[in-house]
Amino acid sequence: MAESICRALRDGALQGEHAPALTIKDSIASPFGFHVFTHLLTQLSSNILAAKSQSRGLVLVAFSRSPSFYLDLLNRKGIDVASSQKCFVVLMNVWELKHCCRIEILDCYTDPLGWKDALLASENGGSLSNEASTGASLCRNVKDMDKLYSSIIELGKGIVGQGKVRFCVAIDSVNEILRHASISSVAGLLSNLRSNDRVSSIFWLSHSDLHEDRVTAVLEYMSSMVASIEPQNQSANGRRCNWESLPLLEHNYWKGRFHVRFKRRNGRVRVMSEEFHVEQSAINFRSISSEDEIVNRSLLPKVQFNLQLSEKEQIDRAKVVLPFEHQGTGKPIQIYDGRRSLTDGKSEAEPVSTGILQTNENSSKGEIIYLRDSDDERPDSDEDPDDDLDI
Repeated sequence: MAESICRALRDGALQGEHAPALTIKDSIASPFGFHVFTHLLTQLSSNILAAKSQSRGLVLVAFSRSPSFYLDLLNRKGIDVASSQKCFVVLMNVWELKHCCRIEILDCYTDPLGWKDALLASENGGSLSNEASTGASLCRNVKDMDKLYSSIIELGKGIVGQGKVRFCVAIDSVNEILRHASISSVAGLLSNLRSNDRVSSIFWLSHSDLHEDRVTAVLEYMSSMVASIEPQNQSANGRRCNWESLPLLEHNYWKGRFHVRFKRRNGRVRVMSEEFHVEQSAINFRSISSEDEIVNRSLLPKVQFNLQLSEKEQIDRAKVVLPFEHQGTGKPIQIYDGRRSLTDGKSEAEPVSTGILQTNENSSKGEIIYLRDSDDERPDSDEDPDDDLDI
């Protein structure tokens, strides 16, 4: 399923449609959203550098980590960012760019509000730009969504050049943007990036328990894919730490569920689930097996009652005689519908207009006789809960 997301981001946007957008959300119960983000980042970067993606470049908007962190991460994964900055020019009949793949980082982490740069300029006339990491562009005002959008587009165009070549956008934390801007401004930024004809795909990370539910709803509404990271055992979520819940908490510490919702162009929604396993800062995905379901049931807390019946208990329950229940004596079950007496079921009632009421003189029992005011009056409902009782 994680491979399906990678393929969707790799294949990019169709002609005349918005770019695919992915929301990755996690919570404190299963805080592995950044692992999923870096996994998709490295996979997409590999596809771009191998010229297997629609996009020919990637713009990483770094809010929660420094640019040097991502450079080291990509280098550890075997992606040489330094060599990716080089463009290979192939001479055919004319000069054209072939396999020009680059990764640019917009640094919104070092000085998001421009305070450090202003302090250095007032002290010694220096600039923070000289201290920024190589290959990263510094953003000094993350409050201005229009300027942030322009910076992302300019970096992307600088990667792929002019023409119809596209690039991808990755934002490592939407929560950091929401600290400085409203949800409407952030939604406008994401919408503009999706609708830009130079953007191939876009994905971002959100910690859902750091803001209101309506913020998460807005982000999910703007996404064509939503990836949710949830704990392996929901029963441990929100429980107080005690000796009984320790196995559940330990199980959730390194494993969890990965749910993805795909929104198709025809309006249909497809939901898929699988498990993930985290070890040594790496995340691995696998399908949910029946053995894991048995393990999960064994980890659930034991209760003093059973919610299911055995076969013998079901047979014994069927033999119980309930009071007033029809016991199959051969008599037909008659339901009074408000139009005639049960004892007069075989004979038609006299018309109401005559005003003469025919009664059963041979009947020694009392009975209730009811005449409708008109034929337009609806009869009594046949769904009387006492119709199956011998009353």
